[in-house]
Amino acid sequence: NRLFMLQERKVDGIIVLTGKLADNTLVDMAAKIPVVVTGRRLSADGLFSIDFDNAEGAAQAVRHLNELGHRKVAFISGPLDHPDAKQRLQGYKKELKRLKMSTDKDLIIESDFLESGGLRAVNSLLANKIEFSAIIAANDQMAYGARLALHKAGLRVPKDVSLIGFDDLPHSAFTLPPLTSVRQSVYEIGVSSAKAMFDLINKKHPPSQLVEAELIVRESTAKCSTK
Repeated sequence: NRLFMLQERKVDGIIVLTGKLADNTLVDMAAKIPVVVTGRRLSADGLFSIDFDNAEGAAQAVRHLNELGHRKVAFISGPLDHPDAKQRLQGYKKELKRLKMSTDKDLIIESDFLESGGLRAVNSLLANKIEFSAIIAANDQMAYGARLALHKAGLRVPKDVSLIGFDDLPHSAFTLPPLTSVRQSVYEIGVSSAKAMFDLINKKHPPSQLVEAELIVRESTAKCSTK
């Protein structure tokens, strides 16, 4: 286990960036060495977690599409054993219900956070003749695959289908069309993680932290063209 290898090298603390390490593994490590973990909410002695507001990010994406007149919004989820994927799906579902939009479970496809998964998800929606005017992908990589699947099906973004990604990867501003995406500030998460680690090492309590989401609107979303 790499965490225990780091411990043997006598590091002063460990910052864990998301991933699938079990909560109990992190708690066990924190009993021996300060641990800061990002991308989940977890509490234990010697451990501090910094979470990104995934649910609010998904809700912002839904609200944006609702304001553009979209009512049937498909959602391509990441693997639901991943905390980020679960929170993003929950935010999408909650906001659909609040806005009284279509909550048809067939609009949700679980995928794998990869470009190929986004492509397969859209192909599945089209093959099953699911009606939708917009898609939210739970990360930008799946949005790239979704865009390719739509192109192969002769559907234009955003004229026929609006598309939103998540994470706002650097090259999302240079896709065709430039991708609307939910941004999480990697810089802010990094600075907060470092400050929290110094506090833990100095036996202080870091202030609680939830990194805010921000929807970056580009040209992959437009008013709904379906009646």
